[in-house]
Amino acid sequence: MSKNKKVIKRLKVLIIILILVLTTSCSKSLTDNDNNPVKNEQTGQNLTENILCQPTNKTTIEAYEKNGVDIEKLPKCEEMKVTSGGYEGLWTSFFVKPLAFLLILLGKNIGNYAVSLIIISSLIRLIAFPVTKKTALQSELIKKAQPELSRIQKKYENKQDQESMIKQNQEMMMVYKKYNINPMSGCLFSMLQLPLFIAFLEAVQRTPAIFEDKFLGLQLGTTPGVGIATSSFYIYLLLIVLIGLTTFYSFKMNATGNMQEPAMKMMPIYMTITIIITALFMPSALGIYWVTSNAFTIIQNILVKRSKEVNEKA
Repeated sequence: MSKNKKVIKRLKVLIIILILVLTTSCSKSLTDNDNNPVKNEQTGQNLTENILCQPTNKTTIEAYEKNGVDIEKLPKCEEMKVTSGGYEGLWTSFFVKPLAFLLILLGKNIGNYAVSLIIISSLIRLIAFPVTKKTALQSELIKKAQPELSRIQKKYENKQDQESMIKQNQEMMMVYKKYNINPMSGCLFSMLQLPLFIAFLEAVQRTPAIFEDKFLGLQLGTTPGVGIATSSFYIYLLLIVLIGLTTFYSFKMNATGNMQEPAMKMMPIYMTITIIITALFMPSALGIYWVTSNAFTIIQNILVKRSKEVNEKA
């Protein structure tokens, strides 16, 4: 079995494990007697039933009490521990609760939970930097090798027989070897980004101290789609613009295909539109997390590219 096939097999196993972990627990929407989502009348935010600690906003408290949630049995958010509420499955107990605890611990000391989210997401990216740096470097190497890869693809584009396909793969592998490219490099962190995003989403939705907080006019639990309809629409619109711009440049800088092809040229645009539509219905806190993560990726890629250029000139 080739090295790449072994890596692919391991990744498939990891995907199955992640799916099993992700399905062990999740946020539950608070619904009324008619099974309709309950919203905070002031912010328009859909409330989560299985919150981890007590809300402090009067309107939020009334909404929970009216719909049968006993918030008195929950700890105050500033007193919440990783073990509060007991064991709730692998996902909640080992990912969501520890993340929520860290966000609260840092947030109550610096006075803002959005800043806490920015700092912690940046720290996670710093920890993962050795892996993501390799991904960025591989992207630059693939761009350098792209003319040769394109010539090989053009050479065999009308040949579908098995012998030609084998020769094409062999020639492409020689190019990969020439430029020291590992096509699977960095896949692990790319796969972990989705569960990391979901962990932040659940930590925000299930922690009143976070979703009740504000940052630069943004109500962290309110979605931009709802926020744009309010008097503070401009700040939510600015968040969507930042999400769009950072997503576009992040995808464009990490592109590894032939950017001269129409489909590849449009890929960053398609992905950006998809992310923007998704962000409209996500809490604003998640938009802040996404912008922070994208900004980190963009800065990292710029530094890696400059470092590579300096090394080539030396």
